[in-house]
Amino acid sequence: MAARSRLAEDKLAHAVEHGVSQYVVLGAGLDTFGYRNPNRRLRVFEVDFPATQEWKRSLLADARIQVPPNLTFVSLDFERRTLFEGLTEAGFDARSPAFFAWLGVVPYLSAEAFRSTIATIVKLPSPAGVTFDFAISPKLLGPRARAAFEMLSARVAAAGEPFKLFFTPEDLKAELRSAGFREIELLGADDLNERYFADRKDGLMLPSPGLGMLATAHVQRP
Repeated sequence: MAARSRLAEDKLAHAVEHGVSQYVVLGAGLDTFGYRNPNRRLRVFEVDFPATQEWKRSLLADARIQVPPNLTFVSLDFERRTLFEGLTEAGFDARSPAFFAWLGVVPYLSAEAFRSTIATIVKLPSPAGVTFDFAISPKLLGPRARAAFEMLSARVAAAGEPFKLFFTPEDLKAELRSAGFREIELLGADDLNERYFADRKDGLMLPSPGLGMLATAHVQRP
């Protein structure tokens, strides 16, 4: 979780250097970037299911954490409104580029919901982009990884949120290119270990092979 958030924020920093002024956190949960945001000109939109967002806001109030003026909550029930409608009503500028973080969400979506969201992002002006994590198709997993996947899958299903959507790296790239993205990067556990966990004295690193990967896609190269 730390590695995927770090990657998303690294990609965001790069996007801001190239003109992005809006950051959308999809399925924000307890994400804290909006309260650590070092750039006052960067507008942050936290999108989440109404009940989840209400819970988070109550925790913020209890902790006496002030909501920054450049942070906007977008309470969105996808059964009632589209992402574009929700963002627009909240003051999002569809004429300006934005970067999206979409972490811990995609594996639980239907293919239709996934495609609807990336279709919204890809319509924004360059260098709009998104970083998200995805579950690797179980058919690519070896015996040990497959056993770990089955244990995790049973656990999330018991919690009422079963895994629904899986990709092979090749299929995901094809999906993103078909939607209109031109610059695509996929990173697995080995890539993330080399980038963020190399030379640690405590041996902390991501297990390899992992059960998922991280993808970053841009409308065009930023």
